[in-house]
Amino acid sequence: MTEEPQNPPVIFNPFTPDFMEDPYPHYAEVRRHAPVHEHPGGFWMLSRYEDVLALVRSGLSVEQRHVAPGPFRDAYTNAGVTDDPRLKGLALLDRDPPDHTRLRKLVSTAFTMRAVNAMEPQIRSLVDDALDGIAETGGGDLVEALAFPLPFTVIARMLGMPPTDNKRLKELTNMLMRSVEPTTDPEVMRAVEAADAEIFEMVGEAVSWKRGNLGDDLLSALITAEEDGESLSHDELIAQVAMLYIAGHETTVNLLSGGALALLRNPDQLELLRAKPELEQNAIEEFLRYDSPVHNSRRITLEPYQVGGYEIPPGSFILASLAAANHDEDFFGPDAAELRIDRENARRHLSFGSGMHMCIGAALARIEGRVAIGELVRRFPGLSLDGEVEWNGLLSLRGAARLPVTV
Repeated sequence: MTEEPQNPPVIFNPFTPDFMEDPYPHYAEVRRHAPVHEHPGGFWMLSRYEDVLALVRSGLSVEQRHVAPGPFRDAYTNAGVTDDPRLKGLALLDRDPPDHTRLRKLVSTAFTMRAVNAMEPQIRSLVDDALDGIAETGGGDLVEALAFPLPFTVIARMLGMPPTDNKRLKELTNMLMRSVEPTTDPEVMRAVEAADAEIFEMVGEAVSWKRGNLGDDLLSALITAEEDGESLSHDELIAQVAMLYIAGHETTVNLLSGGALALLRNPDQLELLRAKPELEQNAIEEFLRYDSPVHNSRRITLEPYQVGGYEIPPGSFILASLAAANHDEDFFGPDAAELRIDRENARRHLSFGSGMHMCIGAALARIEGRVAIGELVRRFPGLSLDGEVEWNGLLSLRGAARLPVTV
């Protein structure tokens, strides 16, 4: 027997003054009092580990066109924009099978572990150069000096992107990231749609140039990729490249800055990592769990979905809180809210999702995190915070916009 939706004592509310500084106490309250609830904003919210894991593995739709009429659809209509403006809905993270299956196979033939592992020497060189700059100035903003330029440069080199306006591309990707935010602001929605169109054009020009200048890089491999006689159409290729470009650096910025901040705020764990560098790899998993680079994922029901004693109707938008699930005491233990770089099950976090939509760039992010944070800790024994952290103002991709340090 399923329960009727009721007004829960606590609902997901990220618009409080304290949320951006530390959302995890609020996630804990939601997980404790309303782990499954229907939000007045027109979506359902899940926050327990087992519920979130089951959802992201469920095979439910990710295509926003399946959302039933209601606040979400109305917001797009009222803003005069399409239901899902991001990259024409062609990126594999926005597609259901069979399109998703075909696209993932084609992208995977190019984005291989061999190609990812081959980037480590370049990653080490870029990290060394960035740390040289930090040493020369005695500190500075860790986001500007390391956390942003490293993944941005790595994915650009890996793709083999021709020279482009990187400053403008950064501005556009920052705006496009707001497409995964829970907003109904018409101005923001229109700005996202405009940024999406401009990115599509910029990447399209790069793809067209690369077709005549193939090389030993990921973009060339994607152009020539073929599986069972299938290849990527021009628009599909643009969407996958843009997705890799955006997801390949935006989330890793949060991993690098969030991991460094976690250590600086937990000096006992910083000293443990210095004393036991063999914990580096597990430490990255714990950073991913402790402060998830991506806080939310979404699914859309095509038929009634049972969870936590509730029946969620077809056409519902479900927000799965990866960050809340990563702090679930029932799974990670009573110390789930604490940073512990030797946590045995840290790798069971959900920060990269799970199932068929598991993050395709997870291995690359892990290498960048291991090298960058490992070298930062080794090189600067006097590393410490040098002021207040400034946050980026995003909810689903919450992270530091400025992280001042001194060395």
